Amino acid sequence: MATTLAGAGPRLWAPARHRSFRLLWTGQALSLLGDGFSVVAFSWITLGLTGSTLTLGYVLAFQAVPRALFTLVGGSLGDSMSPRALMVASSWTRAVLMAAVGLTGLTGNLTVWMLCAAAAAFGTVDAFFQPARVSILPSVVDDDLLTPANALMGAGARTAAVIGPAIGGLVIALTRAPVAFLVDAVCFALCGLCVARVRTRPRAPRTGTDGTPGKQASLAARIREGITYTARDPRLRTVVALDTAVNFCYAGPFTVGFATLADQVLRGGSATLGVLNGSLAAGAVLGTLAGGALGGRPRVGLLVAALAGWLSAGMAVLGLVHSTPVVVVTVLAMGFAIGFQGVFGLSWIQRNIPQDVLGRVVSVDMVLGYAVAPLSLIVCGALAGTDVSAMFGVAVAVLAATGLAVLASRTVREMR
Repeated sequence: MATTLAGAGPRLWAPARHRSFRLLWTGQALSLLGDGFSVVAFSWITLGLTGSTLTLGYVLAFQAVPRALFTLVGGSLGDSMSPRALMVASSWTRAVLMAAVGLTGLTGNLTVWMLCAAAAAFGTVDAFFQPARVSILPSVVDDDLLTPANALMGAGARTAAVIGPAIGGLVIALTRAPVAFLVDAVCFALCGLCVARVRTRPRAPRTGTDGTPGKQASLAARIREGITYTARDPRLRTVVALDTAVNFCYAGPFTVGFATLADQVLRGGSATLGVLNGSLAAGAVLGTLAGGALGGRPRVGLLVAALAGWLSAGMAVLGLVHSTPVVVVTVLAMGFAIGFQGVFGLSWIQRNIPQDVLGRVVSVDMVLGYAVAPLSLIVCGALAGTDVSAMFGVAVAVLAATGLAVLASRTVREMR
C-alpha cells in the first residue's frame, strides 16, 4: 500500500514528460478556455444589442444545434483523416471567425443575424474538434499512460471550463464585449499552433469494423458503422448508457436544481449557487486526479455501477436534506465520483476500441449527451416549479435503474 501511494505522484505526472502530450494538453486547455469565452461573449453582446433573453436563447441554440448535428460527421472524419489535422483546422477556423465577429463588433456594425450566423458556424466547426481531442490521445501516449493522461487532460478541461467564463466576464467588464471575441480568437490560434506541433504515431492500415481491409465507405456509411459498432457491443452500450444517464441527471439537476436549491430551499441566493457549482467542479477535478494517480485497470463495469449508485444516493440527499453544509459536501462527493470514474471509463474506450472506429464511438456518446441535455432541462424545469424533491427523485430513479442494469450483466461487470 505504501509503495502504491509513494508512486501515485510520479504515475500521475508521467505523461507530462512527453513533449507532444504537453502540447496537446495546452492546446485542449486553450480551446476549452476559448469555448468558455465564446459563451460569455455571445451572451453579453446579444443582451447588449437586444436586451432580450429570448433572442439570447435563439443565438445559443444556433450554436448548440449544429454542434450536435455535426458531431457524428466530425467523429467519422476523425477516423478516416488525421485527428490532429481536424483539430488544427477547427482551431484556426474558429480563430478567424471570432476575430471577424470581434472586429465587426468594434466597428458597431454587428447585428443579431450576424451573431446567429457566427454562432451556427462556430458550433459546426467545434463539432469537428470535440471527438478528435479524445480519439487522438492513444496515438500520442502509450497504453500504460492512458489513465494518467486522461486524468491530466480531464483536470485541465474541467479547470478551463470554470475559469474560461470567469476570465471572459472580466475582460468584458474591463473593456468591451467585442474585445472578448478577439481574446477568444487568440486562444484558438494558439491552440492550433500547439496541436500542429504534436507528434502522433502512424496508424495501422485502415480496416472495416469487422477487422478486414476494405474500400473507403461513404460518409453516411461510416456514420452508420460507428452507430452499429457501438450498439452491438454490450460493454460499449453500458458505458454510453451510463454517460447518457449521467448527462440527463447533470444538465437539469445541476443547473435548474442547483438554482432552485440555492434560492428556494437553502435561501442563500447567488452566493450559495456559486458555492454549489464550485464544489461540483472542485470535486470533479480532485476525482480526476485521484483516478490518474491510482492508475491500474480496475473493473470498469463495477465502477460504472458504483458511480450510478453513488450519484443516486447523492440526488436523494439533495432532494431530502435542507442543510447547506450537508448539501455542499454531498455535491463535492458527487463531483469526485464523476471525475474518478470518468478517467477509467474513457481510458477503457481508448484502449479497447480500434483506432479506425474510435472517433465515431466517441461521437455517438457525445451526441446522446447533447440530445438528453435539453430534455433534462425541460423535465427538471417543470418539476422544480412544483416540487424540487420530485425533480431529484426522477434523477434517483434513472441512476438506480442504470446501476441495476449494469450489475445484471456478467460481461459488463467483468470489464477491465
